[in-house]
Amino acid sequence: MKKIPLLFIFFLTACVTINIYFPAAAADKAADKIIKDIQKITPTAPPKPEARLPNWQLSVYQWIDGAINIIISPAHAEEADLSIDSTAIRRLQAAMKARFDTLEGFYNKGFIGISTEGLITVKDTAAVPLKSRNRVNKLVSAENQDREALYHTIADANGHPDWYQQIKSTFAKRWVSNAQSGWWYQSNNGSWKKK
Repeated sequence: MKKIPLLFIFFLTACVTINIYFPAAAADKAADKIIKDIQKITPTAPPKPEARLPNWQLSVYQWIDGAINIIISPAHAEEADLSIDSTAIRRLQAAMKARFDTLEGFYNKGFIGISTEGLITVKDTAAVPLKSRNRVNKLVSAENQDREALYHTIADANGHPDWYQQIKSTFAKRWVSNAQSGWWYQSNNGSWKKK
């Protein structure tokens, strides 16, 4: 009776099909890299994980893993990659980086925020002083044009123009994730929240 479930598990793990679609993890990583460069955020090294198992237990698990790998060959897939190195991408990134210092002040004052679309928007036009409105609107427009172009260019550079919407959605999440404390962003229902 116990042989059937064990045999079923063996066949289930042996028949692995790997389909590569939109590389979501690579897109998150690429978006973070671009955003951190634009915002001049220096990455910090992640802390080394501490070993939680005693050495003898770790050795037993490694032995079991090795034995299973002899019986059932592991499926290896190349880690999906998303190319973000092209002249057009670097040009857009440089323009956005040059604009960021000014935008940062408007983020900090709460004049602008991150929209659900991965763009920026004027949060409350009435809150922006009259003398600054034209400048804020021009900066927001230029930034959004570059962001849209960036999303299209990344999709095109990877040979998948159809990935545009997924790249845009990925960036929308990563802009919020990389936002500084005190910046405003729109939640999925369109309401404004302060990070």
